Amino acid sequence: MADATAMETSADRRRRRERFLRALNEARAVRNQVRPRQARAARMRRAIHMRTFSW
Repeated sequence: MADATAMETSADRRRRRERFLRALNEARAVRNQVRPRQARAARMRRAIHMRTFSW
């Protein structure tokens, strides 16, 4: 198993990461359609957090 991960190229990693992120975004979109109120609340929480966040 260690040899298989050692042989993985950066292009393979990027491809896997792109596939994962595409699936994650699709899952989020479906969840937002199914539960719009929860999605809106999460957006509002995120916006408040970003507004009050200080570097």
